[in-house]
Amino acid sequence: MLAGAETLPFVDELSVEVEAGEEAAWEALLRVAGGITTGRAGVIGARLLGCEDREPGGPRPIAAGSTTPGFHVELAEPPRLLALRGSHRFSDYALSFRLDGLGENRTRVRAETRADFPGLHGCAYRGLVIGTGGHVVATRRILNLVKQRAERV
Repeated sequence: MLAGAETLPFVDELSVEVEAGEEAAWEALLRVAGGITTGRAGVIGARLLGCEDREPGGPRPIAAGSTTPGFHVELAEPPRLLALRGSHRFSDYALSFRLDGLGENRTRVRAETRADFPGLHGCAYRGLVIGTGGHVVATRRILNLVKQRAERV
């Protein structure tokens, strides 16, 4: 677990099984996670929300210390754990990816979200992001992109 992330309230954990080994799944995860918010919309959204991390930076593929709009890589322990952290006006959050080997050429990729939404504005934001199911759609999209990329190798 990330330093301090365990103090954030648990939101959910989603997973996908990948028909690829841990190394291929790890490489796919780094590439997908490094690009999830780097488009123009992600940069603009990060600025509007007042995100701590607003621009992509650091090494690519991502590693500890890298940033992408809305997130910074707090921890990268190949090929088992990638921990992202972020904050903005309405929330403090952590998104952790864990890889579990399931035997030859099979890996489970899990995405755990923890977040705090303080105050009235945070509560409203939580309703928009979590309550509408938007967070689940976005996280499943990330996991499916990791699966597609890892299985192409």
